[in-house]
Amino acid sequence: MINFKGKKIAVIGLGLEGLSSALFLAKRGASVFVLDQKEEKDLDQEFLKILREKDIKIISGKNYLDNLNKFDLIVRSPGVNIDKIQNSKLKSQNSIITSQTKLFFDLCPCPIIGVTGTKGKGTTSALIYEMLQKHGINAYLGGNIGKPPLDFLDKLSEQSASRQGGSVVVLELSSFQLQDFTQSPHIAVMLMMTSEHLDYHKDTKEYVDAKRNILKFQTKDDYVILNKDYPASRESDIHTDAKMFYISRDNKVEEGCFVEDGKIFLSLLNGVGVATRMGNVRRKTSNNTGSDNVKRETIIDIRDILLPGEHNLENVCAAVMAALLCGVSKENIVKVLKTFKGLEHRLELVSNINGVRFYDDSFSTIPETTIAAIQAFKDPEILILGGSSKNSDFSELGRVIRDSKNVKAIIGIGVEWPRIKKRITNNELLITIVEGLRDMHSIVQKAYKLAKPGDVVLLSPACASFDMFKNYKDRGDQFKKEVRRLA
Repeated sequence: MINFKGKKIAVIGLGLEGLSSALFLAKRGASVFVLDQKEEKDLDQEFLKILREKDIKIISGKNYLDNLNKFDLIVRSPGVNIDKIQNSKLKSQNSIITSQTKLFFDLCPCPIIGVTGTKGKGTTSALIYEMLQKHGINAYLGGNIGKPPLDFLDKLSEQSASRQGGSVVVLELSSFQLQDFTQSPHIAVMLMMTSEHLDYHKDTKEYVDAKRNILKFQTKDDYVILNKDYPASRESDIHTDAKMFYISRDNKVEEGCFVEDGKIFLSLLNGVGVATRMGNVRRKTSNNTGSDNVKRETIIDIRDILLPGEHNLENVCAAVMAALLCGVSKENIVKVLKTFKGLEHRLELVSNINGVRFYDDSFSTIPETTIAAIQAFKDPEILILGGSSKNSDFSELGRVIRDSKNVKAIIGIGVEWPRIKKRITNNELLITIVEGLRDMHSIVQKAYKLAKPGDVVLLSPACASFDMFKNYKDRGDQFKKEVRRLA
């Protein structure tokens, strides 16, 4: 265990993870300061109360990064740009910059399954966690989706070759968390990757390079699961020494999990068995890698999967492969797939009111995930699109909407709506366009008036939310509140 006692430590960013880091370090005898660029009056007052009770000091305002040279350790929170810290004129060359996630990797006594990707990582992480739990494995879920991982560090137990027990941690990892990584998880899962967070990263290359840290430091004793359908993920194979498995919604794979003929299949080379406990994949040496040497097994018919949307089949494949590597039985995997409804604000069915189904997909903040949401339904759709900018390209979204047979109306909102509209309108477009609504009450009321029994009302904005709402959760919560008021 690292000795933090007597160390002077700066935790930058007072969000949920920043609070967690500060409390963890203070409990271990460090002198902790929390630094945040917001003025104190604008910070979470409940968080401030907790910090003061623990005698943790707060430095806030525009000069919050002054005097970084006085700290032994600097712990940045997700979203705090590392370049800003590194470029601070007053940062001591002797100060170590880290993050809660990096500290957790240093201290964690058990195997970690890390999941990243542009979208789908939350759903995939939750699926893996549920499958492990269903099998009786002592699993923990952390990162962006669950608790900050340092909150459950003391509950974890070590795994070894001589024991069946021990904990397994599933972490959803963003590019923010991975950017300065120097370690990789035992099982790395890389899902679909496009361009994202270009308001934070200087370009797509930096974003993809950050994501690839999840596998760059793996060894031959580790495992990686790559989505073969996306070049940035598929081409990451050269950056790891781990044993490799692929997933695909569009093509067969030799070793991994794929979709074909309405079913999820597991495919392994002859002689390869899945694990009986974490990280123990048994293999027989064989020089024959032809089709006769590949063994396939049906996992589940996709009609039996409760989670909606064809795009989620990629996430299902990834979760199945990771769970199998951890020794989860096919029976328990199938049980989870038949009952898992998905995560809040991710294509979440809110209500069915007089035959009109309302879906909250507020987490869709880029065009690619909104396209997937649109394509998840064949019934007539009323879309709620728009929000604040993430510098996205809406060309493909516009094409998908123009070519769609079932989009009947769009309610355009937010500062990005005019840019989206330019990509979808033409003289022959037979889609009702509604503009100018400025609150969720009006938006939901209008959507309901436009809808008929059998229609789908879909909040899938393809944009961030900060022009009208606090965040995507606030946007989704307001949507659900207004929908439930209709009943």
